[in-house]
Amino acid sequence: MNQIIRPRRLRNGLTLRKMMRETRMSPDSLILPVFIREGENIKEEISSLPGQYHYSPDRVGEIAEEALRSGVKSLLLFGLPAHKDDCGSESFNPDGALQQGIRALKERYPELYVVTDICMCEYTSHGHCGILSGREVDNDKTLPFLQKIALSHVEAGADMVAPSDMMDGRIGAIREALDQNGFENTPILSYAVKYASAFYGPFRDAAGSAPAFGDRKGYQMDCHNVREALKEALLDIEEGADALMVKPALSYLDVIRAVKEQTTLPLAAYSVSGEYAMIKAAAAQNLIDEYNVMCESAVSIYRAGADILISYYAKELAEAMKKGDIG
Repeated sequence: MNQIIRPRRLRNGLTLRKMMRETRMSPDSLILPVFIREGENIKEEISSLPGQYHYSPDRVGEIAEEALRSGVKSLLLFGLPAHKDDCGSESFNPDGALQQGIRALKERYPELYVVTDICMCEYTSHGHCGILSGREVDNDKTLPFLQKIALSHVEAGADMVAPSDMMDGRIGAIREALDQNGFENTPILSYAVKYASAFYGPFRDAAGSAPAFGDRKGYQMDCHNVREALKEALLDIEEGADALMVKPALSYLDVIRAVKEQTTLPLAAYSVSGEYAMIKAAAAQNLIDEYNVMCESAVSIYRAGADILISYYAKELAEAMKKGDIG
């Protein structure tokens, strides 16, 4: 057979296949989500997220050590208060669980890069991401609270803040608050493109953040829309975002690609709780090979255009990258 072009030539052997890979990734690009719960001496597995735990501030260093040993240098922190109220006051309490956790981590592991989620849903008694006017979230009344939350995190030692509330104008408001208080060098990773997704279920169980009534479709994005994602991303860039995020990841690979092609900022993707839980559940039934599905899913997210991957599998992915199974 006279066939000059043979793509299989470049698949002949592991060394050659690795050399020819188009998608490259590194443990440096991984961020591990971590839940910090108010209290002491707490390390409790989250039933909806097997292998993930709630940590009290005095024990959150345990997961930091595990992450650093695996090669993961960045954590994304979420706080779970004991007390909730209408305005989520524990979210900006200087002695709140998250703020205590930040200080504990930065004092013991100065090399660890600490990113904090800026939102109110874990802290409000109604479970919504802002201040209510009646049964609706009031966008503009919420912004000053987001400013206070961001400041409290940075003052505690956070290296980066990541607003996830999806209020219009929140990036500009937080940037202004940080700059006016001497934190002009603190970057903002914007949840620029966050969809109202059914894939968040396990997280809402883990964070106790399910809304008490209604849903979040009035402020999180409609899963049918892509052009709107570009609108959100471009607005956040104008307001001063330093990096962007698409959330969820696996069902929105086309959105990751579209945002990557239309913007120049670093792009993160959040492989959310439902994605992780589905792989875990299928693996528990011996329906899939967990390790290889984990690896293949991560590759797809990077291949779509993500520069940064936020994943509950971050430690395991870092080990896979070091072994050369992916990367």
